[in-house]
Amino acid sequence: MSDKPSLFSELKRRHVDKVALVYAVVSWLLIELAWILLPTLDAPEWMLPAFVVLITLGFVITVFISWSFEMTPEGMKRTADVTPGEALPYWSKRKFARFVIGVAVIAFVLLAYQVLRSTGGHVVAKHRTDKIIIQGNSAGTQTVELQPDGTVRAEYSYNDRGRGDHITASWKLDSAGVPTEYDGHGNDYMKAPIEEHFEIKNGRATWKNRSEQGEKVVSGEAFYLPMNAPPEFFGVLARALLKAPNHKLPLLPAGEATIEQAGKVTSGNRVLTEYRITGLGFSPQPIWLDHDGASVSVSPWFSVVPDGSESSIPRLLDAQQRTDTAWSERIARALAHTPRGDLVIRNARLFDPRDLSVTPATSVVVSGERIVRVGPDADVKPSANAEIIDAKGRFLMPGLWDNHQHFSNNDGALDLANGVISARDMANDTDTFLQRVARFDNGSELGPRVLKAGIIDGTGEFAGPTKMRVDTAEQAIQDVDWYADHGYAQIKIYSSIKPELVPIIADHAHARGLRVSGHVPAFMSARQFVEGGADEIQHLNFIVLNFLFPEVKETRNRDRFTKVAERAREFTPDKPDVRDFISFLGQHHTVLDPTISIFEGLFCGNPAAITPGLEEIVPRFPPQVRRAMLSGALEVPPDKQSAYHEAFPAMLRLLKAIHDAGVTIIPGTDALAGYTLHHELELYAEAGIAPAEILRMATWTPALVMGVNNDRGVIAPGKLADMILVDGDPTKNIRDINNITTVIKGGKVYDPMAIEKALGIAPRETPTR
Repeated sequence: MSDKPSLFSELKRRHVDKVALVYAVVSWLLIELAWILLPTLDAPEWMLPAFVVLITLGFVITVFISWSFEMTPEGMKRTADVTPGEALPYWSKRKFARFVIGVAVIAFVLLAYQVLRSTGGHVVAKHRTDKIIIQGNSAGTQTVELQPDGTVRAEYSYNDRGRGDHITASWKLDSAGVPTEYDGHGNDYMKAPIEEHFEIKNGRATWKNRSEQGEKVVSGEAFYLPMNAPPEFFGVLARALLKAPNHKLPLLPAGEATIEQAGKVTSGNRVLTEYRITGLGFSPQPIWLDHDGASVSVSPWFSVVPDGSESSIPRLLDAQQRTDTAWSERIARALAHTPRGDLVIRNARLFDPRDLSVTPATSVVVSGERIVRVGPDADVKPSANAEIIDAKGRFLMPGLWDNHQHFSNNDGALDLANGVISARDMANDTDTFLQRVARFDNGSELGPRVLKAGIIDGTGEFAGPTKMRVDTAEQAIQDVDWYADHGYAQIKIYSSIKPELVPIIADHAHARGLRVSGHVPAFMSARQFVEGGADEIQHLNFIVLNFLFPEVKETRNRDRFTKVAERAREFTPDKPDVRDFISFLGQHHTVLDPTISIFEGLFCGNPAAITPGLEEIVPRFPPQVRRAMLSGALEVPPDKQSAYHEAFPAMLRLLKAIHDAGVTIIPGTDALAGYTLHHELELYAEAGIAPAEILRMATWTPALVMGVNNDRGVIAPGKLADMILVDGDPTKNIRDINNITTVIKGGKVYDPMAIEKALGIAPRETPTR
């Protein structure tokens, strides 16, 4: 029998077994700590697996070292210094056991914590309730329930000033997480009824909703997106995309969606991962998923979060905005061209909105962000390093104004693509919006120059989407001061303000140098609103409602639309009370922001129709955007068909009478950025206003109204270099305003077609005439 020790006895003698055990439990502890800490540091997903691989390799190395260099309390001791039969000193069995068990218990506790956290502290719930938050205010709920047969049922409803969706839907999914059935019914935002059905059977998909009906042979997976789905359905899409090969799925009826991870945020005991879905809009759409795949969506305007987790919204918004900002900056830097020297536009037909003149063969010289010279081509000699734009006889005019917007993602880019270089935001959040305006100004996001109007509303069921809700004079004055201190130019009074607070708000706003405008609050007339100190009225329907007062006092709900649709045709410009009120507006120098295009859609009678005026534009949009561009029309009661049909023409006649009386009108949209403004101007021409005067309304007039005419509104030396080149002559045909070939903001040059391409908008085939 050999005296040579066996391998296992030698491993034990050299304590390699103990080293291996200690390494294993310590490694377990380190992996649990990494699993918890790395997501909080926004570490990439590959880092944890890489850490595990390194620890595994370390195990082999450690065992090898412990064999070669035996471990003693005094440190490393060469095996050559020890006789083969001598046992090396080590920790006592009790001390060793305490150490190993202690580390293992800590690691096990951390593992249990992670398992509980990854399931939200319980087994995946079959029933979930989400809160809907609008501008920080609770507005509704979404419930999601998994039924015994595998069907998911969701109910989704919210109230936004008496409007808001109410959808009940159910669906079934296949093993890939793709819907095989969908049924939904309820009402849309404007309370029009909806019903929708989708099914895929034997390789054929069929669908029907109020604006679509179709079928398609499907080979492989294809994801149907309902027209009016609960927010949870976008979570369904995200989860299906994560399962799909290459994280990509074709969409039905058309399009394709992809998904990529953006970052992580820890909120309480949950880790939420931000994903970006491409193929749903003009830019990637964010959605958050937790470890269970439960979805969360947030925005400055509208958020859907699990009940009780509202406090997580600011952190998610901050992280999401960082991702949005990075995307927007890449686009902005790529699409802006800054001339190396002077910029000279030659051979242009220059429009001056002050006198409505058009001067051919004109040159404009720009240095930096300002115009330094305007003159005949023959008299202007460009410097040697000047960059020349040959206008080739095109129409050169000041940049357009949209005086009624609510900026969100992509609106700034859509504005620039359509020549809108100045704008007013007529109500927004008080946090991320200010940062967006700063990005517009520094060029890190595409967008116009924005003047800010701050909204103030009352309280109650119909209160507007704002944190600035007041019941007392003290609260109102405090909010006016906040807006004044933060660089706002105007206060927008909203529909739920107590009438007795109007003059208090107006007086204090005027004292702080701010203009005052708004919706006419409920329980007062437009005349009383102006008498209370309002400088401006938003939306033409409030002019019509003046003639219905006091019969119609409650205007916070849908009556401010439906009553106008029913009665607008009664108030013709020849009626004494109409003439008298128009004269009153002129005497008080009241400004009107009519947003008339909104009412064309609301009163058209077909909620499934493409938004009126955008029929030639919408087909160029990405497929899923096209589906959303609907009129939003009110449901027409059977006995009101004639009244609704005649309502919009009556409003056009009223607008023309207001203009003819000398009342100041400034165009705004309160709708899709850029393209809608062009149609708003077209409607003014349809009302009978001369195209050249319309161009003045869209350039010089707003600059005067807002007190920035020293810098904007006309192409002249010393002004900001904000101008557009147009193919055609919009002083003769206002539709030529659609044919913008070059946009210049502060001396930087933009190609509208390049901006559209970056947003996934197809090029137009021929100029619009």
